[in-house]
Order: sequence, then structure tokens, then C-alpha cells
Amino acid sequence: MRFTLKQLRYFVTAGEFGSVTKAAETLHVSQPSISSAVLHLEEVTGLQLFVRHHAQGLSLTPAGRQFILRAKQLLADAEGLGHYANTLGEEVAGSLRIVGFPTFTPMLLPSLMRRFVDTYPEVNIQCDESHQKDIIQSLMDGRYELAVTYDLQIPADIEFEPIMQFPPYALLSVNHPLADRSELSLNDLVEYPMVLLDWPMTRDYFFSLFLSQDLEPDFAYKAQSLGMVRGLVSNGFGYTLANAPLVNNKALDGTELKAIPLTGNLRPLHLGVAKIAQFRLTPVAVAFIKMLKERSAELSEVIFTDKRFYRNL
Repeated sequence: MRFTLKQLRYFVTAGEFGSVTKAAETLHVSQPSISSAVLHLEEVTGLQLFVRHHAQGLSLTPAGRQFILRAKQLLADAEGLGHYANTLGEEVAGSLRIVGFPTFTPMLLPSLMRRFVDTYPEVNIQCDESHQKDIIQSLMDGRYELAVTYDLQIPADIEFEPIMQFPPYALLSVNHPLADRSELSLNDLVEYPMVLLDWPMTRDYFFSLFLSQDLEPDFAYKAQSLGMVRGLVSNGFGYTLANAPLVNNKALDGTELKAIPLTGNLRPLHLGVAKIAQFRLTPVAVAFIKMLKERSAELSEVIFTDKRFYRNL
């Protein structure tokens, strides 16, 4: 091999920060060490990895973006090999960085992470939340090995494995004129104001449900957080649509909500695991997906088994 893991690490850190100075500070090495490693990699690979901007740092070239993904995987494999040796053959060891969709991540991932690290104490797991557009981009950039998300506009170079299916339902205040109904159609709802969870791709999905029925919703209020959407709904500003199961029937201010199933053959969302298609998963990631599937099988027995849509997860 014509380059070392240390040189790869210097390159990856410089690429993540877009700065030789910040990379050197983070790794506690000199700036010439970072620059020398990057120049060596460019020489032996024949690639231009960075565009240098005078006094403004670095930016990865298209070749650099592809190379950094491979470099990150090689560094992760090397770290996993080191953990394997240090733990005398316990294969599930090392680091795992995942990102999840915010509507269900707080109710599902913390307990799953607890179970996972209790089972595999040599694993360091970190989980962030992002909207779908940012999730896809962060996978492409190699910031995360896995994403737990919905099947919203998944590009061809991202591999998605569905695990659970969540149908859409209506969420209303208990004082809403339709709150006493056992089921609703979008045609029933369309004449009332709607509170929209205004996230990229999320708003497109909800609008597509109405479009499939040749209906035009009244997006009277928009909010950037699930808590705000539920608060506006419970206080009578309108209804909303949702897919993620509710842990309880209250907004953050204690006011009550009513969840009602929808008729009309509406497209459900599938919760699953996403990764870059050509990447090989580490043993830690494989073990995590296995546990997620086991947990999902448990949840499928209690989620949506009645018309209330909220269960203690």
C-alpha cells in the first residue's frame, strides 16, 4: 500500500473541516503534516482531492468526495479490526454513527440504543436527527453508516430496506367538529384548515395524498417541529396528518389530541434502514439492523392494533 492509515485520517479530517488549520488543531499535529499527507495521497492516486482557496480553506473535488467515502470506510474497518483484537475475538465492537428521522427517532432509538450497548458493551453508538433531504446528503457524504428513516424520495445510489409500514392518519383536537368520527376521508377534512409539518419531502408526501384524491388542502398553518404541530392542533388551529405512532394523546402543553384512521387507499410510509448501496456494512451495523428488526417485530404487535394509534413504546 502506497499510503498509510494516518495519512488517510489526516485527509479525512481536512475534508470534513474544509481546513488544514482546523484539521491540525483537531488532531494535535502540525499544519505541514496535514498538507504533506494530502499531497502524498494526490501524488500516489493521481487525483486532485481538493480545490485550494486562498485564505478560505479547502473544498473537495468530485473525485475527492468519492475518495473520502472510501477512506472513511477503510478507517472504520481498521478501527473495527483493532477492537476485535482488543476484545479477544468479540466481533461486535467499535463505533457506529446513525441518523434518524425526527418524527419517530426520540420514541424508538434511545431504548434501542440502550438495549444494543447493554448487549454489546464494546460499541460506541451515536445517533443524530435530520430531515430526509439532509439524511440522504449526509449518507452520501459518509457522515453516517446507517440511517433509520422513511422511504421518501430515496435516490438510486442509496439502498433502502423497509422494516415497518405506517399508514397515514388524521390528528385533531378533541373539540374539533370531526373528533367524534370513527374514521375519516381526506374529502371530509379538506374543507377545514390544516396544520402542516413543513419539512422538505415531508410536505411533498402529505400534499401528494390530497393530490391522489384530486383535492386541494388548506395549509393554514405551518410549523417546523412536531411539538409545535401537535400544540397547534390540540389548541384548535386545525387538523394535521401523521404516520408515526403516538406515545400518548397529549400535546406538550397537556391539551388532548384525537387520532382517527383514514380511508381511501392512501400511500403508507415505510420505516427502514438506508445506506450507500455499494458499501459493505461493519459487524456493528449488521448487529444493529438485526436488533432493530427484532424490536420492530415486537412493536408491530402493539402499534395500530386499535383505532387510537398511541401506545407505550
